Amino acid sequence: MGTDRKLDHIKLAFQSQMNGIAADERFFYEPMLSGHPVDEPDEISFAGKKLKAPVWVSSMTGGTKLANTINHNLARACGEFGLGMGLGSCRKLLDDDTYFSDFDVRIDIGDEQPLYTNLGIAQVEELLDKGQTDKIERLVERLRADGLIVHINPMQEWLQPEGNLIQHPPIETVERLLEQVQFPVIVKEVGQGFGPESLLRLLKLPLAAVDFGAFGGTNFARIELERNSDLNKEQYEPFVRVGMSAEQMLDAVNQMVDGGEEIKCRQLIISGGIQNFLDGYYLTEKSKLPAIYAQASAFLKYSQGEYEVLRNYVEAQLKGLRIAKAFLRINENHSE
Repeated sequence: MGTDRKLDHIKLAFQSQMNGIAADERFFYEPMLSGHPVDEPDEISFAGKKLKAPVWVSSMTGGTKLANTINHNLARACGEFGLGMGLGSCRKLLDDDTYFSDFDVRIDIGDEQPLYTNLGIAQVEELLDKGQTDKIERLVERLRADGLIVHINPMQEWLQPEGNLIQHPPIETVERLLEQVQFPVIVKEVGQGFGPESLLRLLKLPLAAVDFGAFGGTNFARIELERNSDLNKEQYEPFVRVGMSAEQMLDAVNQMVDGGEEIKCRQLIISGGIQNFLDGYYLTEKSKLPAIYAQASAFLKYSQGEYEVLRNYVEAQLKGLRIAKAFLRINENHSE
């Protein structure tokens, strides 16, 4: 057996040369400071519940047979591995139960893990203007969710063929919502992130978390631009290149913390361009506020079929995260 291993080393040595491949300068590799990690999960507090890993699953869809499979697979994985989950937009459920089963995943995720329903800022604004906050409360209650995610998407709504006009500054709508509901609220962007002024206004509110939705991952403005045949795509295309990366947003938040800003929201969900556990580990370790990281498209890719495929992916990601924590330290001098 040892001879076979050595033979493998000889055969693979030339294929494994790293000439010309830059090292990942975000980390120092410290092989002297830890043994291999055991498979015991960490306990992380999040809005009154516990996570077993600093990972949040952002689901993106509902309303089709495939979406039903995706959401239930993701919830099952969150329950098994102790992760948190945000549902895709639940707008359909406000007045129609046709697709309720697509989102009704509490039985899969279990009672211990955080589960949040989701509405767009345009829908929240409309319901508040009409005095129909009770519809939001019923949505949270019926899905047995822990709270609500409000996704902020004015660029997406503007470019969307069937988009809604947003009448008020979203920060004012979020403030009104917080005054009228008792459950936790998370605010997230959808692929372009928040600039420093928006971030600071949000962090001064008693939110359960701010979810970056930064530039670098799925960009819903780009999706809607491709769907809109009435717009001159060439003229509007520059809009989809506007945004802040997750690291830029995190640097801005860290500066606010260092600057002594009065911050009421003490939890970040770092998302947008998080490709793997090293991206997540780097940014959560760098954060000066408690932070977990989120992925959407990566989980979506593995959740469309048999559960075991998704399970293997999640298990590999969490093992990689434990290895990173054991042997990697953040290079504080690294710049994006």
